[in-house]
This record gives sequence, C-alpha cells and structure tokens, in this order.
Amino acid sequence: MRITKTLALTILSAMVLIGAERPKDPSEILPKSDDKIFVVERENSALAVIDNNMFTNEIKGLHNFNHAVVKFRDNDGYVITRDGYVIKFDPIKEKKLKEYKTSKSAIGFIVGDNYVAVANYDNKTVEILDRDLNHIQTIKTGSRNVGIKEYRDYLVFACMDSDEIWVMQDEHSDGKKPWFVLYKKIEKAGEVPFDAMIDKNLYVVGFFNSKNVGVLDLDTMKYKRVPLKMGKKERILKVPHFGFWSISGDYFFIPAVGNKKVFVFDHDFRLVKSIDVEGNPVFTALSPDKKWLAVTFSGEKFPVVQIVDAKKLEVVRRLEFPGMILHVRWSPNHPYLYFSVNDKDMVQAYRVSDPDPKKWWLNLEWQIPRPSGIFVFNKKSH
Repeated sequence: MRITKTLALTILSAMVLIGAERPKDPSEILPKSDDKIFVVERENSALAVIDNNMFTNEIKGLHNFNHAVVKFRDNDGYVITRDGYVIKFDPIKEKKLKEYKTSKSAIGFIVGDNYVAVANYDNKTVEILDRDLNHIQTIKTGSRNVGIKEYRDYLVFACMDSDEIWVMQDEHSDGKKPWFVLYKKIEKAGEVPFDAMIDKNLYVVGFFNSKNVGVLDLDTMKYKRVPLKMGKKERILKVPHFGFWSISGDYFFIPAVGNKKVFVFDHDFRLVKSIDVEGNPVFTALSPDKKWLAVTFSGEKFPVVQIVDAKKLEVVRRLEFPGMILHVRWSPNHPYLYFSVNDKDMVQAYRVSDPDPKKWWLNLEWQIPRPSGIFVFNKKSH
C-alpha cells in the first residue's frame, strides 16, 4: 500500500462518511517515525522537511543547490552550496540562522567539535570557520580540494590538481579556536583524486585516472596504493561518491570509476571480491545493520537501484523507478530506505523490514520538487 499525505486525507474523509472516530491529524494514520528528513530541492534553493512521515515545511533562500550537502552536529544543521556558501540552520525550529561565503565553488565540508572546514574548488583553499561561521583561517593549496575528513587532531584532504594528500594538525590543544599547520604531505598519491572515505585511522582516497585506491594510515603516516582490476573506462556521467556508509565491520565497498563493478576489500585492503553490477555505480549505501548495500547508477541506468547482500556479496534485488535516482538514504532508526526520484518530483520510501529483500515494498511517497540529497536528523538530548 502506498501512503501519501493526499491518501491520508482521503482515508480521513472515508472515516467521516462511515461514522468512524476522526483522528485529530492526518499524520495519526501514517506510520510513526522520529526521523526528521531534510531533502535538497535541487532547483529551488530550498530544503524540504519531512517530519513524522509528513511533508511539513521548506527552508528557502539557500543559494545554488546543484551539489548541496547537509551535515548535523549536536542540534546544529549546516549546508554547503555549489556557489560557495556555508549556511547554518536550526533543524528543530527549521529556520536559517547565518551564512558565510567561503569561495566561488565549494565541494565538501566537515563539522568538528569547534570548527567547520570547507574544501573549495574555486579559490583553491580550505577555509576554517568556527561553529557560528566566523572566519578563523585560510589554507592555500593551489588546487581544487576534495575528500575532506577529520581524525583526532588531524584535518585530511586530497588535492585534485596536484595529486597530493595533505594532513593538517591542530596546534592548539585548548579546544577553543583551532589553528591548522601542515603535518604531512603525500606527493604523487595518484592521478586526480576525487573523493575519500575514512574508517578509524585509515584514510582511503579514489582516483579518476589511476587504477588503484590510496590508503593512508593516520597513526603511522604510511601510505600505499592498492591496485583495482578494471577494464576499459566507460564514459562517466556522474562521479562516484565514497562515504562512511560504505564501510562495514568486515569490508570496504568501493564503487569503480567508469566500470560496472563494486570492489570489496577487507580491512587490511586485500581484495575479497569484485561484484558485477548493472551500470556504472555512483552511491554504495550500507544499511545500519550492515546486511544490505544499495547501489545507484548513472546514465541509462539512473532509474535502477540494486540491492547487494553484504555478507554473501551478491546482488539479490533489482528496483526500477519511474525516474532518475539521485540519492538514497537508509533510516538509522526505522526499517525504511529512502529514494529521491529527481525528475518525477518525488521521494519514495520502501519498507525493508522483511529479511527477504524480494518482499520489500513501496510504502510512502512525498511530492517534493526536484529532490536530490536526503539527510536524516534526530534531535540530541543534552
């Protein structure tokens, strides 16, 4: 059964006609959820808000959202925009608080305990702000910067144009205002780094033009390249994305660049398997229980998502949608897998409670204009 807000109102009307007791609110007949979902409206410079499974609000006036990314720390929300703005917003009151323009084009960021670090394309810098978006430091790299991560008192990122990895260390230990200095530089790391993931002390970076991944041990600062067995590179329409959601207790899942494969490595970075998939992968999103991997694609396979058994390492379900899937997100608290169907103006949720993925079913749907990134917020109690 597909439950939308419109359907909820229709059910309410039917209940009135048959004399049933009317719920006070349409949300009372929807599945309960404490997920508060913020969805990037790619063309509208807005964040849509889905609260308790109802599309309830939009936060508007947020600049260029073509590659917007949202992160949460404590009860603060942050978003970066394609045109170089960092925006702080209140995810509880659902309002914009402040913005700061770091560059002409930003690509990634992290939120630490006492800082926000933004990796820029155009400006070729990494900008350090405090949590209230006051400027602290500019790190000039001479390169477009990607794959920014934190580990202990280190800030780590890759330089796309110089093929380097920079490790910056916070030389202030008082925890108030950070100041980063260069600690280690890995030169000739690989050709054109484009994204990275981190698991404990391992910083793993992918490359456009090298048939390997780079692995930097942030405890020992030892670096190695791990070869990938890939065929001829196909045309790339959408860049693959790494992320913490592609790491399980046993494996790293790495989408191939321009090849119809997902590579599986153990935590010593020995190749376990190369999983053949239907298209060129973009996202490999791991479920919270580490049992399932959702794989999205680009090009003609944009409407397809494949589900991989993360233990057996084989494809077990194929889902096809009415339009392009730009993002997927597993609920951290409930048996739902969310999909943004961009060109059909909808976000859909599959119920994934059954142990057999073939029995997962479309349960919820929201009409949201041109959705892309899906981000789940859960209020933190102090």
